[in-house]
Amino acid sequence: MQVIFDSISTQLASAPGEVRRLFHGRGRCFPGCEQLVIDLLPPVAIIRLFTEHPPELIEQLNQYFQQLDNELKPDVLVVQHRYRRENCIEVLWNNSDVDPEQLLQVEELGLRYQVRPLKNQNSGLFLDMREGRRWTKEHSKGKSVLNLFAYTCGFSVAAIAGGAERVVNLDMSRGALNTGRENHRLNQHPMERVKFLSHDLFRSWGKLKREGPYDLVVIDPPSFQKGSFVATSDYRKVLRRLPELTKDLAEVLLCLNSPQLDSDFLIGLVEENCPEFVFIERIANPEDFPDQDEEQALKVLLFRKAQ
Repeated sequence: MQVIFDSISTQLASAPGEVRRLFHGRGRCFPGCEQLVIDLLPPVAIIRLFTEHPPELIEQLNQYFQQLDNELKPDVLVVQHRYRRENCIEVLWNNSDVDPEQLLQVEELGLRYQVRPLKNQNSGLFLDMREGRRWTKEHSKGKSVLNLFAYTCGFSVAAIAGGAERVVNLDMSRGALNTGRENHRLNQHPMERVKFLSHDLFRSWGKLKREGPYDLVVIDPPSFQKGSFVATSDYRKVLRRLPELTKDLAEVLLCLNSPQLDSDFLIGLVEENCPEFVFIERIANPEDFPDQDEEQALKVLLFRKAQ
């Protein structure tokens, strides 16, 4: 238990008031804890269990959070039993009027986002992508940005906050883009600099080209989503279009979150389908997401187009 407590303590102190993965067992760095993660989406802390665990573990975590100083102690502590079909939410305590199953506003890198903390795969903000959003915020000034598979527009919010001239967001989900629009409004961004296209990417190349060319393209697709995108077959279709969408010296962030596909998969696809782009670097994952094998974790790779 001590390694869990140590991780929680470190992350609580690292960025007070902001979202964090307090403990990441899924990275297999902590033997015996592979099916446990703990997230903080202030003021809610969520213990996520992917298999059944002894009640003693939950009670020890409960006691640990109870004894925290008030400035670090969450208002709400929830256990999410992800392996159950029913009765999967267990509220250990709630010292506020916050409903952890409803929409909340959280902060990351000084920016505000709407999230639903207890939705399994679609809470509204992928916490492991923080460093990708940080890089985008730091490298978007004055740029025209294309955000593909935009989801709730986290990269777009980061880009506008970093001074991007304009951002075009494309995603098939109108609901996700509506949340993205609200995320921009939460941060008081000039909406005339942001465009939202709820289209099928593979039927929208002409529209995207007319909106371009772009200085920065972010591609963050699902690894496998039947009827939408399958990385092994569809990523190359996107890469083939990059030369006509981008300016000279344009940069591209390619993202992939599949344990079965490594960095070389993406690098090889770029060499094969758009050799004008040269691999520059891999953006490091957040330190609150340690992984025994970084090639099985999230991969965010930066490429730059030759002049």
